[in-house]
Amino acid sequence: MVQGPVDFQKFGKENLDLAMTSFGAVSKSAQAIAVELADYTKTSFETSTATLEKLLGAKTLEQAVEIQQGFLKSSYEALVAETSKLGELYADLAKEAYKPYEAAFSKAV
Repeated sequence: MVQGPVDFQKFGKENLDLAMTSFGAVSKSAQAIAVELADYTKTSFETSTATLEKLLGAKTLEQAVEIQQGFLKSSYEALVAETSKLGELYADLAKEAYKPYEAAFSKAV
């Protein structure tokens, strides 16, 4: 509970420190998510380009269908894996952003 100007100033500084710590955690996690997305995009583009080259070199329709099916299967598996990674990164982001406030909330209760 705030009793006077000094307590109010201390309370404000503590809250500002909590907010800055939380912002730092969010910033770091957001950067990790951006790097992960960039890596996935690059890998996806490279895989798509390689598949297109294979398709252009296919001699028969059966070969082309087989190449396309393989591409679709691997793309789906990569998407599921990437979605799982991103889900974990977003969960970590939420945990890290909340962590500085845990102690403050436990004090208030």
